[in-house]
Amino acid sequence: MKNTYFDLIEQSYYFPQDGFDLSEGYLTFNGISLKYLIEKYGTPFKLMYLPKIGEQIKKSRNLFKRAIKKFNYNGSYNYCYCTKCCHFSHVVKAALREKVHLETSSSFDIDLIFRLYEEGELNTNTIIVHNGYKTEEYLEKIVKLNLAGFKNSILVLDSKSELERVKKKAKNLKGILKIGIRIAIDEEPQSAYYTSRLGIRPTEILEFYKNEIKDDQNISLKMVHFFVDSGIKDNVYYWGEFQKALELFVELKKECNDIKAINLGGGFPIRNNLGFEYDYEYIINEIVKNIKSACVEAQLDDPDIFTEFGKYTVGESGAIVFEVLEQKKQNDRETWYMVNNSLMNTIPDAWSILEKFILLPINKWNNEYTKVNIGGISCDHSDYYNSEDFNQQIFLPSYEDEDKEPLYVGFFHTGAYQDSISGYGGIKHCLIPAPKVIIVDRDSTGNFVDSVYRNEQTVEEMLTILGYSKP
Repeated sequence: MKNTYFDLIEQSYYFPQDGFDLSEGYLTFNGISLKYLIEKYGTPFKLMYLPKIGEQIKKSRNLFKRAIKKFNYNGSYNYCYCTKCCHFSHVVKAALREKVHLETSSSFDIDLIFRLYEEGELNTNTIIVHNGYKTEEYLEKIVKLNLAGFKNSILVLDSKSELERVKKKAKNLKGILKIGIRIAIDEEPQSAYYTSRLGIRPTEILEFYKNEIKDDQNISLKMVHFFVDSGIKDNVYYWGEFQKALELFVELKKECNDIKAINLGGGFPIRNNLGFEYDYEYIINEIVKNIKSACVEAQLDDPDIFTEFGKYTVGESGAIVFEVLEQKKQNDRETWYMVNNSLMNTIPDAWSILEKFILLPINKWNNEYTKVNIGGISCDHSDYYNSEDFNQQIFLPSYEDEDKEPLYVGFFHTGAYQDSISGYGGIKHCLIPAPKVIIVDRDSTGNFVDSVYRNEQTVEEMLTILGYSKP
């Protein structure tokens, strides 16, 4: 009996499933023919499917809308996109088409905001939440944003020491500077440190507000910011930190009627395997229900709810497709499939923090399957993706070296952070060029439209950056 790769997937998961299907023996991604893109553009390439961004935003909004109605919640829901997750204009603009708000992390982010404003992609009513350490340049640009009429700019204090510098800047404004306070949460038990370096210790926040903020005429506390780095998960740790933050919010709200919002930093997870299960509706219902209950008990108005979703917004829109150049049997048990780029460069999340991605072949689904390791073409020992590090078996179709068509494989849901971490358009490990980037969108009639955003790096581009000018 032939045990094909298709049989393995069909027996192990529900397949086809959202975003993945087969057409004439070739994998499709959100209905896109990967065979067509391979034939047209060659490999390797990075793919961004922009409509997925809007789908994710609408999904979250719809679920929050239902929960707000279900629990008779009187606050609003506000979706913020975290620019640090992926700064590319086509991504940010795709999110802004859904009328999202934005979250910034550094000085240059403000320049990005101004550029989008000049291009008409957002207006001064857009809510801009400013997180991160406030350097002098960052503070000056936040003030500049306020002076330009962005009345919904909210500066979130990351430490008590920032406030004195913020106060000096606030005096230059015609109006009042809106601020938030970030709560420093206790990290998960397995973390290398106990309390997050980000935010202000919860035991100090109430007195800090009374002594330093309450009577200042130039600033107004509008938001309490609560962030769990591991994201919103249905576990004891997350709900414990959530309840502590909610209790602190209630105490602050009793002292400060200006507070209108609670910001749930830390995002929803995305699918990183075909067996992924996460009850978004249940989690959202629990969030809204708990905030409502706390406010009813304390006789307080329901606050506006903010979320800052980066990976959830853009992660599932991305993919990277490679060709398997060679299969190497290094011993009796280990087979390596060598792909035509560096995994350290293209999916650094996998190398640095052992992030998992969906790995699937594009073709040869009717071949027998075999256990493999995936190797990149750099000379670094760490340039690999295998089952031991990720606690999962990696199976792909076996093939003969004499096959006319090579095996193609794809890593999927890679749209978040990869270019931010490895850098884009710069120097890559072993001087291996970054793959071409392909954008796929839909036109007004719903048909796919594909184009090259940027071609593979050239040797001249790299040598110029390194200072090797032509003689």
